[in-house]
Parts: sequence; C-alpha cells; structure tokens
Amino acid sequence: MVIAEFFLFISIFIIFYTYAGYGLIILIINKLFNRSKVKVEYENSIDFPTLTLLVAAYNEEDYIEEKILNSLSLNYPKELYKIVFITDGSTDNTNQIIERYDDVVLLYKKERMGKIAATKRAMKYINTEIVVYSDANTTINQDALLHIVKHYKDPKVGGVACEKKVRVLEADNASGAGEGFYWKYESFLKKQDSIFYSVVGAAGELFSIRTELFEEIPSDSIIEDFYMTMKIAENGHVIRYEPNAYAMEDPSFSISEEYKRKTRISAGGIQSIIRLNKLLLPFKNPRLSFLYVSHRVLRWSLTPLLLLITFVLSVILALKGSLVGEVLTLAQIVFYLLAFIGFLLRNQKVKAKLFYIPFYFVFMNYAVYVGAFRYFSGRQSVVWEKSKRA
Repeated sequence: MVIAEFFLFISIFIIFYTYAGYGLIILIINKLFNRSKVKVEYENSIDFPTLTLLVAAYNEEDYIEEKILNSLSLNYPKELYKIVFITDGSTDNTNQIIERYDDVVLLYKKERMGKIAATKRAMKYINTEIVVYSDANTTINQDALLHIVKHYKDPKVGGVACEKKVRVLEADNASGAGEGFYWKYESFLKKQDSIFYSVVGAAGELFSIRTELFEEIPSDSIIEDFYMTMKIAENGHVIRYEPNAYAMEDPSFSISEEYKRKTRISAGGIQSIIRLNKLLLPFKNPRLSFLYVSHRVLRWSLTPLLLLITFVLSVILALKGSLVGEVLTLAQIVFYLLAFIGFLLRNQKVKAKLFYIPFYFVFMNYAVYVGAFRYFSGRQSVVWEKSKRA
C-alpha cells in the first residue's frame, strides 16, 4: 500500500505541475526577479524592417475576401509591406477573388501537396527582412504588425508569437466554451514563458520570424508552425510573445470538428518530441529545456497517461480501506461525472458552462491518446483537414 500511495502522490504532483504548478512557478520567478520585456519602438518609417504577410489558403472562398481586406487595412508603411497568398490545389473561387486585388501577390499551382509544401515554395519568393504567417480564416488587429516588428530591434529575437483569440458567445457549445478558456490560459503561459526566456512554439494563426532564419522543415511535419519556431529557438534565438498582436477566429462548429484539430495537434506533438529530442536534455540551454518539457512535453506524453494511472491507484487504495484513496476516488468520480454531463450537452449552446470545462479537459487528454495512436500507426496525414468554424 505504501508503494501504491507513493506512486499515486507522484502522479498527482506531476499532473498538478503540468496544468497549474508550472505556470505558478514561472509567474513567481518572474515577479521575484522583476523580469520584464524590454520595450522598444521604431522612430520613423525609415527604421521599420521590410515585411511580408504570407497567407496559405486552400478553398477559402467563404473567408478570403474578408482576409484580403483585413490584410490591406493593417497599419504599416506601404512601401515596406507586401502581401502574398499561396493557394496551391484550390478548386473553388479563392483564386478568382484574390485576382481582383492588384496589391496582393497570388502564388498558385494545380497540385495540392499540403500547407508545408506550399509555405516552402512561397518562401522562395520572399525577400523581406521579416515574414509574418497568418491563417486565411482569421482577422488581425489593425496595429498588429507594428507591435510585432518592435521586438526585432533585439538581435537575439528570431521570431514573435502572437495571441490567438477565439470568439466566445454568451451561449456557446462545448467546443466554443472549452476552446475559449484554453486559449486564455495558453496566452497567460506564453506571456510568462516569454518573460522568463522564450515562448515554446507559436500558433499558426499569427506569428513571424526573421526571413533569414527560415529552414526547410521536413515535408512530413504535422504541426509546422510549432516545429519551425522551436528550431529557431533550438539554434540559439528567442521567440517573444506579443499579446497586442492577435488573430481573431471563430470557434469550431462542433466538438467533432474540434476533435479533428486536437488529434492532429497531438500527433504532431508526439512527432515534435521525437524530432526535437535534443531539447529534452538541459545541457545546451537549460532555460529553454525547462520551458519545453514543462509546457509541452508533459502534456503530450506522460501526463495523460498519469490521469489514468491516478484513477486506477486511487480505486485500488480505496478498496483496501485507505481514506486517501476513498477521497481521491470520490473527487475523480465527481469530476468525470461533470465531464460526462458536458459530453451529453456538448452540442448545446448554453450560458452555464460549468460542465464544459471538465469535459474539454478530458477531451483534450483523450485526443492525446488518439493522436499518439494515429502517429505511430502512420494514419495521420500531413495534409491539413479544415475544421468547420461556427
């Protein structure tokens, strides 16, 4: 029983550390050492770097015009700003809509080989100092580019991760409520990571890099935005976080649509852990390794497994008469019961979202199991399957 209790408490500690303790620790460290980002501003348009906004789109006729108008309206010196859309494989009216706008460069070829191949092809045409990547189904706030480029005054900065905001409705389904809460917490962690040392991976909705640091990533990469920015960090640069530059996106239409995203991200997470294995050892860059393991690796590997182990050990101890086991078993049953109620209500748009948070937590961890299975069985395609948005 002593051994079971020992492993139970170790499991609970790691679970708590992964989802709450780690964020609390770096927040305290940042406060104690009064860490803060150095804020710099460009003095005039002569100082601004040249910049390209690159949007990879596939059959986005429902969103593309809004994206073009949004891109053209962003505040940045026009003589230093280019807009490039690459639409390889698109078969709808996406290209025809883009061709109406003379200030937008369209790159297109008939074959669809996925977002990674399209991005690699587009990069051959980009000669500006900074490249900003953004998804076609998002809108960017007006001053985003101005907030992004200020970080490049620091030569250590190799990239800038921006904020993703999900529109949360007063009455929402499980996908909208859970995704909105998740990204608010992620934004907090990214801010603390950046203050401590560096963001560990950027979200593809909006991020940027120094063009000269772009490396061709493996064509079978599943989450290219994460891998691309982590390779830049691995090579000695830092990725800053800029909350004042954000991409706004609608939530997934349903939990089944969100499921496609989460399983793909989880499969990509496993792939990234394997390919970025040097970062698991702290000898070269201990701060980056600490953030990487704490923020990403545990979520995509050990912790989902420990959730199952914790429940099994709690039940075993409870059956042997342990008060600790009984309390923990009861607490977990209540939590999973709330998650099950959230599952039953998953497609209902309600104001009371209490049940959706436990459900989304369980849902995310279940997606890790499925994503790992799909990756190791070779069933995860590198071609992005679009999720329908609300």
